[in-house]
Amino acid sequence: MSMTTTTTKTTNDTNNTSATTLLQVDQLSKSFGGVKAVQGVSFSVQAGELLALIGPNGAGKTTTFNMVGGQLAPDSGRVLLGGDNIAGLPPRAIWRKGVGRTFQIAQTFSSFTVLENVQVALLSADKRIWQFWPRAGQHRRADALALLASVGMDSQADRACSELAYGDVKRVELAMALAHAPRLLLMDEPTAGMAPAERVELMQLTRRIARERQMGVLFTEHSMDVVFGQADRVAVLVRGKLLAQGTPQEIRDDERVQQAYLGTGLVLEKMA
Repeated sequence: MSMTTTTTKTTNDTNNTSATTLLQVDQLSKSFGGVKAVQGVSFSVQAGELLALIGPNGAGKTTTFNMVGGQLAPDSGRVLLGGDNIAGLPPRAIWRKGVGRTFQIAQTFSSFTVLENVQVALLSADKRIWQFWPRAGQHRRADALALLASVGMDSQADRACSELAYGDVKRVELAMALAHAPRLLLMDEPTAGMAPAERVELMQLTRRIARERQMGVLFTEHSMDVVFGQADRVAVLVRGKLLAQGTPQEIRDDERVQQAYLGTGLVLEKMA
């Protein structure tokens, strides 16, 4: 099977005709010893857009994701955020430049209240994280409540995170990620461990927030119902190379993608 990268034009731009390129990944490569994990991968994310990065196990998507977020430095290539090359910068520096992140396992303080979790995130955004112990107190309480309202969690502000259903914990984590008003949000397996209805609700919420804030979203995901139902575009990695990218419909119809990863039956079932 040929591994020639095919870039297909987006035909259902859900943002506007003058979309702004927020993130440009250009010829990114990374090897571990003799293993070429990522080989010359290029893609872009527009402001207000959700791009899903998918592929079978070992395809290189986690390595690519971590190079964008700063957990790994690329061997070659560029990661341009608003035109500035952030490749190789440490995660904290990339965060300061406007890149937020959520994780496969939600990163919250379980013994803190929902409100305190967001206040801690705001303290960090304000470079005052050393002041958070033992409680975030009254720091930007109104702003914290507004962030919780944006994810539908303001009514549970005074509950401990340990008391929440997992789907609600993921919403709190999203509010925390939004605390420093990121331009780009990286979401690593955002719906892992969630029920089907919760998965859809979380990503629909993310789509709405991305549109409102004109925030780009790059996410990895194994649930094809989430990928095909919520992403604006999809990029497919196979053996470290970009096999195809395009709209969900274009990716569903791509025979090479079906053969390499999805399987015809799976694609048709998920998109029916």
